[in-house]
Amino acid sequence: MPIHDQGYRRYAGRRVPPGRGWWVIARAGVFERLRERRFLALLLLAWSPFMVRALQIYASTSFAQLSFLAPGPETFREFLDQQSVFLFFITVYAGSGLIAGDRHANALQLYFSRPLTRIQYIAGKFAVLAIFLLAGSWLPAITLLGLQTIFAGSPGFLADNPWLIPAITVFCAVEVTATSLLMLALSSLSKSRRFVAVTYAGAMFFGAALYRVLRGITGGSAWAWVSPEDIFDALSIVIFRSPEYPALPAAGGIVALGVIVAASIFVLDRRVRAVDVVT
Repeated sequence: MPIHDQGYRRYAGRRVPPGRGWWVIARAGVFERLRERRFLALLLLAWSPFMVRALQIYASTSFAQLSFLAPGPETFREFLDQQSVFLFFITVYAGSGLIAGDRHANALQLYFSRPLTRIQYIAGKFAVLAIFLLAGSWLPAITLLGLQTIFAGSPGFLADNPWLIPAITVFCAVEVTATSLLMLALSSLSKSRRFVAVTYAGAMFFGAALYRVLRGITGGSAWAWVSPEDIFDALSIVIFRSPEYPALPAAGGIVALGVIVAASIFVLDRRVRAVDVVT
């Protein structure tokens, strides 16, 4: 069979600008989860408190007898606090296998044999989890605020509370960032998705239980820094200007979250590598 020399041929494919590998990873991860019916059911379930709150706002604006149901700034803080349960399950379901699955399949070598940096890889995995967490917290909260304006027929509530949108955004950004990095760090420590899920659940529940034990023994709330859940609660009280007294001052909550974020980044830097060096 003769072989014909075709000579040089110009590349006719689509050229992708460098630095966009993270988006390819993020998009693939998002669509992979959305193809699972159980995860879609979880996302829909996470919006059930939104439906209840929407009916509450509609009733308070449509019927004078139910005006006592009218929302206030504290309503949105309580709503985000309710969402923390669903965010826990979304984090476990969507985040436990993000890096553990690649380590189990030895896929990190394939990723880094391409023009892809570790930062881009981690950013892509981070974006997958962050998108779903924001879809279960920030998006319904902002939509609820928009419905309040629509049902009331005027932007009076928003004009009286102009800080509410920044408060929702800042709190969700802090919560999603710390939660996503913590889960990614745990996912990079093992090749088993189940082990990562159990470890994350144990860390959350053990931290909350340990805080309550220490508070009962010492009578002080300064031990809240051992529980991520209580750290988020204390920060939400400060960010939403709640009249409640936070378990931690704002500075203490920021330092505690800073330690979690820094430790997570350190673990990711050590564990996300093309080759595992065994000593």
